[in-house]
Amino acid sequence: MPFANRVLIPLLCIGLAVGAAACAKKAAETPSTTPAQLSVTGLDLGRSVGGDKRVTEKVSDFRPHDVIYASVLTSGASPNAVLRARWTFGDGQLVSESEQTIAPSGDAATEFHVSKPDGWPVGKYKVEVFLNGTPAQSKDFEVK
Repeated sequence: MPFANRVLIPLLCIGLAVGAAACAKKAAETPSTTPAQLSVTGLDLGRSVGGDKRVTEKVSDFRPHDVIYASVLTSGASPNAVLRARWTFGDGQLVSESEQTIAPSGDAATEFHVSKPDGWPVGKYKVEVFLNGTPAQSKDFEVK
Protein backbone atom coordinates (compact mmCIF):
# COMPACT_ATOMS: atom_id res chain seq x y z
CA MET A 1 0.00 0.00 0.00
CA PRO A 2 1.45 3.38 -0.94
CA PHE A 3 2.52 5.68 1.87
CA ALA A 4 -0.15 8.32 1.01
CA ASN A 5 -2.97 5.77 1.41
CA ARG A 6 -1.57 4.50 4.74
CA VAL A 7 -1.60 8.07 6.12
CA LEU A 8 -4.69 9.54 4.43
CA ILE A 9 -7.15 6.72 5.16
CA PRO A 10 -6.66 6.80 8.98
CA LEU A 11 -6.76 10.63 8.96
CA LEU A 12 -9.95 10.59 6.91
CA CYS A 13 -11.54 8.11 9.35
CA ILE A 14 -10.57 10.26 12.34
CA GLY A 15 -11.99 13.36 10.63
CA LEU A 16 -15.29 11.62 9.91
CA ALA A 17 -15.55 10.36 13.50
CA VAL A 18 -14.92 13.83 14.94
CA GLY A 19 -17.46 15.38 12.53
CA ALA A 20 -20.11 12.80 13.41
CA ALA A 21 -19.57 13.36 17.14
CA ALA A 22 -19.90 17.13 16.70
CA CYS A 23 -23.16 16.72 14.77
CA ALA A 24 -24.55 14.35 17.40
CA LYS A 25 -23.72 16.82 20.18
CA LYS A 26 -25.31 19.69 18.25
CA ALA A 27 -28.50 17.66 17.71
CA ALA A 28 -28.64 16.76 21.41
CA GLU A 29 -28.28 20.43 22.42
CA THR A 30 -30.96 21.71 20.03
CA PRO A 31 -34.41 21.59 21.65
CA SER A 32 -37.20 20.06 19.62
CA THR A 33 -39.42 22.69 18.02
CA THR A 34 -42.07 20.21 16.89
CA PRO A 35 -45.31 21.15 18.67
CA ALA A 36 -47.25 18.49 20.50
CA GLN A 37 -50.16 17.14 18.52
CA LEU A 38 -53.48 18.76 19.41
CA SER A 39 -56.06 16.66 21.26
CA VAL A 40 -59.38 17.22 23.00
CA THR A 41 -58.88 16.47 26.70
CA GLY A 42 -62.25 17.41 28.14
CA LEU A 43 -65.81 18.55 27.53
CA ASP A 44 -67.76 20.32 30.27
CA LEU A 45 -71.37 21.53 30.22
CA GLY A 46 -72.91 24.31 32.28
CA ARG A 47 -75.14 27.38 32.41
CA SER A 48 -72.29 29.90 32.19
CA VAL A 49 -68.61 30.28 31.34
CA GLY A 50 -65.93 32.54 32.73
CA GLY A 51 -63.59 34.85 30.86
CA ASP A 52 -61.29 31.87 30.29
CA LYS A 53 -64.10 30.11 28.32
CA ARG A 54 -64.35 27.39 30.96
CA VAL A 55 -67.66 26.33 32.51
CA THR A 56 -68.03 27.93 35.94
CA GLU A 57 -70.35 25.23 37.35
CA LYS A 58 -70.59 21.84 35.64
CA VAL A 59 -74.11 20.44 35.28
CA SER A 60 -75.85 17.83 33.16
CA ASP A 61 -79.47 18.87 33.87
CA PHE A 62 -80.86 22.09 32.43
CA ARG A 63 -84.08 24.10 32.59
CA PRO A 64 -86.07 24.90 29.43
CA HIS A 65 -84.95 28.55 29.23
CA ASP A 66 -81.24 27.97 30.03
CA VAL A 67 -78.43 28.86 27.68
CA ILE A 68 -76.41 25.64 27.46
CA TYR A 69 -72.64 26.10 27.32
CA ALA A 70 -70.03 23.56 26.29
CA SER A 71 -66.38 24.19 27.10
CA VAL A 72 -64.05 22.11 24.94
CA LEU A 73 -60.64 21.64 26.55
CA THR A 74 -57.64 20.99 24.32
CA SER A 75 -53.97 20.27 24.87
CA GLY A 76 -51.12 20.64 22.42
CA ALA A 77 -50.56 22.99 19.52
CA SER A 78 -51.85 23.54 16.03
CA PRO A 79 -51.63 26.54 13.72
CA ASN A 80 -55.05 25.79 12.20
CA ALA A 81 -57.46 23.28 13.76
CA VAL A 82 -61.23 23.11 13.44
CA LEU A 83 -63.48 22.25 16.38
CA ARG A 84 -67.13 21.47 15.61
CA ALA A 85 -69.97 21.09 18.11
CA ARG A 86 -73.06 19.13 17.07
CA TRP A 87 -76.09 19.34 19.37
CA THR A 88 -78.87 16.75 19.01
CA PHE A 89 -82.21 15.96 20.69
CA GLY A 90 -83.84 12.60 21.38
CA ASP A 91 -82.96 10.03 18.75
CA GLY A 92 -80.51 12.28 16.90
CA GLN A 93 -82.63 15.20 15.65
CA LEU A 94 -80.19 18.02 14.85
CA VAL A 95 -80.63 21.07 17.09
CA SER A 96 -77.56 23.09 16.10
CA GLU A 97 -74.09 22.72 14.64
CA SER A 98 -71.26 25.23 14.60
CA GLU A 99 -67.50 25.26 14.23
CA GLN A 100 -64.55 27.39 15.21
CA THR A 101 -61.03 27.54 13.84
CA ILE A 102 -58.48 27.60 16.65
CA ALA A 103 -54.69 27.97 16.84
CA PRO A 104 -53.69 26.95 20.37
CA SER A 105 -50.11 26.66 21.59
CA GLY A 106 -50.78 24.73 24.78
CA ASP A 107 -53.75 24.04 27.02
CA ALA A 108 -56.82 25.98 25.87
CA ALA A 109 -60.61 26.17 26.19
CA THR A 110 -63.09 26.89 23.40
CA GLU A 111 -66.71 27.79 24.15
CA PHE A 112 -69.83 26.75 22.24
CA HIS A 113 -73.40 27.44 23.31
CA VAL A 114 -77.01 27.00 22.26
CA SER A 115 -80.15 28.80 23.35
CA LYS A 116 -83.84 28.67 22.52
CA PRO A 117 -85.75 31.80 23.61
CA ASP A 118 -89.12 30.03 23.56
CA GLY A 119 -87.69 27.18 25.66
CA TRP A 120 -86.12 23.76 25.11
CA PRO A 121 -88.45 20.78 24.94
CA VAL A 122 -88.07 18.49 27.94
CA GLY A 123 -85.99 15.43 27.07
CA LYS A 124 -82.57 13.96 26.46
CA TYR A 125 -79.90 15.75 24.43
CA LYS A 126 -76.33 15.19 23.35
CA VAL A 127 -73.42 17.35 22.27
CA GLU A 128 -70.66 15.82 20.15
CA VAL A 129 -67.31 17.50 19.54
CA PHE A 130 -65.19 16.87 16.46
CA LEU A 131 -61.56 17.85 15.98
CA ASN A 132 -60.68 18.31 12.30
CA GLY A 133 -63.70 16.18 11.37
CA THR A 134 -62.84 13.30 13.73
CA PRO A 135 -65.12 12.54 16.71
CA ALA A 136 -63.29 13.64 19.87
CA GLN A 137 -65.74 13.64 22.82
CA SER A 138 -69.46 13.71 23.59
CA LYS A 139 -71.74 14.37 26.56
CA ASP A 140 -75.34 13.49 27.22
CA PHE A 141 -77.53 15.95 29.10
CA GLU A 142 -81.17 16.49 29.91
CA VAL A 143 -83.67 19.34 29.96
CA LYS A 144 -86.18 18.90 32.81
